[in-house]
Amino acid sequence: MEGHRERKKVRTRRALLEAAVRLFSEQGFEQTTIAEIAAAADVAPRTFFAYFASKEDVIFLQVQDRWRVMIDVIAGRKPGEPLGELLSRMFEALVGSLAEDDELDFSLSPLRARLMFTEPALRARGMTLMLEGQPLLAEALCEVYPELDPVSAGAAVGGFLGALTVAGLVVQQRGGSNEDVLAAGRRGIEVAVNGLSSLDGS
Repeated sequence: MEGHRERKKVRTRRALLEAAVRLFSEQGFEQTTIAEIAAAADVAPRTFFAYFASKEDVIFLQVQDRWRVMIDVIAGRKPGEPLGELLSRMFEALVGSLAEDDELDFSLSPLRARLMFTEPALRARGMTLMLEGQPLLAEALCEVYPELDPVSAGAAVGGFLGALTVAGLVVQQRGGSNEDVLAAGRRGIEVAVNGLSSLDGS
């Protein structure tokens, strides 16, 4: 019985997610109401709030969990592990958390990305989340790498997240597959870790 209940919850959450992103894409984020999302998923409006606190939460699904994944990797730094290797492990942990999450439909990410670029409210929310999370990662790095000063730690975090995000977006906007996007993220981190000089062969 418990297994059936959990499967039903996963189906309902996915139905709400897919309905919301489809409606956002068709008629705009601001114009879409929670009642419309619930109706499209064939549930009552109050059911929406059992899964999401707001419309923004549909787009930024489990962002807080992703920060926790990265902080846990940092906290578990291996003895003598170089920073570059730790950053690579952080990326692989993020990929693993996405792959293992049955409630997150990876195929919806292109729609999410487009909405974040076109909807001011979502763009602002995304920026806020980044500004909240990045200092936490920098602080965590300082704790496990005593030789890092706060500015250097912040630069490392910014380089890491910027490299994987922009590299992935470039490929995504060119119609690349999910595998292509992940490969671009890995390449972006490689460039960030090795430095821009690695691009000109010097």
